[in-house]
Amino acid sequence: MEELLTYIIQSLVDHPDEVSVTERVKDDETVYEVRVSDGDMGKVIGRQGRIVKEIRILMRSVAQKQGKKVSVDIVD
Repeated sequence: MEELLTYIIQSLVDHPDEVSVTERVKDDETVYEVRVSDGDMGKVIGRQGRIVKEIRILMRSVAQKQGKKVSVDIVD
């Protein structure tokens, strides 16, 4: 799952080498923290948060098929 998220984020940004995805488990949910360069933050979030919303939906659907709970956080 982490590889999928990293691939998606790196495809969106201008500086893919600065993308960092950290996985941590909180209770029964896996939280992925995504860090990108300051200039790429808008590309990941999108207008009115549409892109990050779709990324979250995609990751939840993949996790649901595996019987897991997942959330994605974009970190400054």
